[in-house]
Amino acid sequence: MTTAQQTGPYQHYVYAYPHKTAYRRLQDRPALRELWAAEDRSALSLYVHIPFCEVRCGFCNLFTRIGAPDGLTGAYLDALERQADAVRAALGDAEPVRFATAAFGGGTPTFLTASELERLCDIAERRMGADLRAVPLSVEASPATATADRLAVLAERGATRLSLGVQSFVDSEARAAVRPQRRADVEAALGRIRDAGVPVLNIDLIYGIDGQTERTWRDSLDAALAWRPEELYLYPLYVRPLTGLGRHQGDAGADPAWDAQRLCLYRAGRDHLLAHGYVQQSMRMFRRADAPPQGADDYACQTDGMIGLGCGARSYTSALHYSFDYAVGMHEIRGIIDDYVTTADFAHAEVGYRVDGHEARRRHLLQSLLQAEGLSVADYRARFGSSPDDDFGAELDRLAGRGWLTDTAGGLLVLTPEGLAHSDAVGPELFSPEVRSAMAAYERK
Repeated sequence: MTTAQQTGPYQHYVYAYPHKTAYRRLQDRPALRELWAAEDRSALSLYVHIPFCEVRCGFCNLFTRIGAPDGLTGAYLDALERQADAVRAALGDAEPVRFATAAFGGGTPTFLTASELERLCDIAERRMGADLRAVPLSVEASPATATADRLAVLAERGATRLSLGVQSFVDSEARAAVRPQRRADVEAALGRIRDAGVPVLNIDLIYGIDGQTERTWRDSLDAALAWRPEELYLYPLYVRPLTGLGRHQGDAGADPAWDAQRLCLYRAGRDHLLAHGYVQQSMRMFRRADAPPQGADDYACQTDGMIGLGCGARSYTSALHYSFDYAVGMHEIRGIIDDYVTTADFAHAEVGYRVDGHEARRRHLLQSLLQAEGLSVADYRARFGSSPDDDFGAELDRLAGRGWLTDTAGGLLVLTPEGLAHSDAVGPELFSPEVRSAMAAYERK
């Protein structure tokens, strides 16, 4: 890989580390009871994955299938119940088990009917013990599935955040992203969400779509701002293998002109939102300055554990990140879901990546630096007994040399505005050689 490729702005969206393509089949199938025996269970995150969508967008490489044959969603919820029972038993009762935050993702959780969403909440509450009305609960939705009856269930059961995947308010751009929708339908869905009274509305938008200009990007931003969403996520478009756009466009390799266009649109979007009273939380996330608090005060993604339910979910302990098999291709995804719904034994970890002390340091560094607030050197030293410079001096010097990283008088390592703009290059540059090697060896399916 050349230096130019390494420093290109769009390498990987790093939403977790290690990357899931580094996971491998765990030959020893460790028992969940053993994995969680010594873990702190006082502030866990619960994530439940629903792998169904009414359509699959052209850019999507998430673990999801289009539609569900009769009975499949019910069978999937049956399997979620079995898995939840096994996981809760593995957590045991020797120490208190408490969930500090919860999320339903996918896929599209609101693909489920209103009665199925009730059942989903029951699984989280009655089987896992998560008090959904007492903790932040985030749910992802699409315009077509954000119906009044579904939203009423989620609001009543404690949803505090509803994230709507809009991507573009311009119909021609939505079609270009292989996301068939009409602006009128999107606006109607937003109206229903506001009527439901969920405290935090998030709108997802994408920049870099074929035919998009700075003017049409501004039009989408203004259409979103008209709803005064508490949060906005601005995503750069990626064309990934095995997706609809990937099959259509192929792998064109590095495209400096497209990189420059996306960076231009990112900066325009960032500046527009900052001028309208939003605060940047990360490269992608912008939060309205007067928005109500959202997020658990006592949960830290760098240190606390996560329980994932569903065949597209990950779970994190301090020593192992684990999940089920992963795929992007439709045939393979269907097969994995079919296997999941017939699984009886959920008491073991099947696929994962073992996180040693050095990888734990990298994860903490990565997940802190990619947030606008940065990394507290004192917190890092208190946890690991060393400084970031001791452990990652060469990598940090390279980032600082490009003008992407600075340290503050308050003892923080913080990405500069240009560093935040290049977050999708910063993150991958901090991957370990072992994770890089495992990702390179991953066979796409």
